[in-house]
Amino acid sequence: MASIAGTATTTLLRQLSGDQSPDELLAALAATPTDHPRRAELRDRAIEAWLPLARHLARRYGGRGAADEDLAQTASVGLIKAVDNFDPSRGVDFTGYAIPTIIGEIKRYFRDRTWAVRVPRRLQELRLSISAANSTLTQTLGRSPTVADVASYLGLPEETVLEGLEGARAYRATSLSTPIGAAGDRELSDTLGGDDHEFDRVEIRVALAPALATLPPREREILSLRFHGNLTQAQIAEQVGVSQMHVSRLITRSLATLRRHLTADNAF
Repeated sequence: MASIAGTATTTLLRQLSGDQSPDELLAALAATPTDHPRRAELRDRAIEAWLPLARHLARRYGGRGAADEDLAQTASVGLIKAVDNFDPSRGVDFTGYAIPTIIGEIKRYFRDRTWAVRVPRRLQELRLSISAANSTLTQTLGRSPTVADVASYLGLPEETVLEGLEGARAYRATSLSTPIGAAGDRELSDTLGGDDHEFDRVEIRVALAPALATLPPREREILSLRFHGNLTQAQIAEQVGVSQMHVSRLITRSLATLRRHLTADNAF
């Protein structure tokens, strides 16, 4: 029996020395033992023969944010998996097995590689389910489905569908160089706010208020005139009715008091 099988395989390989159809190459590959020295060559020929199918399926997914070359390579990987795992004894045509395998590989590529912002895989898969449900329900209902329609179709809460729709926004990112406005003379980046350095002073102001409350009214007034009103010590002395030297001493003493309060607060 072993010699008969070996003879049949040799005969088949000889028949395939010329141009053979893709189906005949698969049949020969299936009939060739895994340890046969020509099996690797036969496998390569079978893959090459079915490459047009992979390229055709890759083109169907063009224009969706992925490079055509990357899609072709991904489809080729799916084809290789289909050729390696195909079992003709199950009675299924190769195309019926290979097409879902190749498309599945392409969809995994989109799920894992083409998101502008990384989101959990659960949301990536939910987006695909929502997209498929939208297509089906649009045909069935004759209109765009609502969130409630999609939720009912998928058997999910409406909140989950809304979460999936929100996560789908991360699939593509808008460039900051995108023109905006009626004339298109501005870019999206022009609408971004700048750094507000006043935020850095908020904590200081919050801590300074109770420290100022501990000063006598005259000293608070002098500090306000000096640092808020930007008056000179001579101008303050004339307004308050004391000597300039006394104003200088009060400012020095007040600042020392505030410094002690702020240092004590920071210690905690």
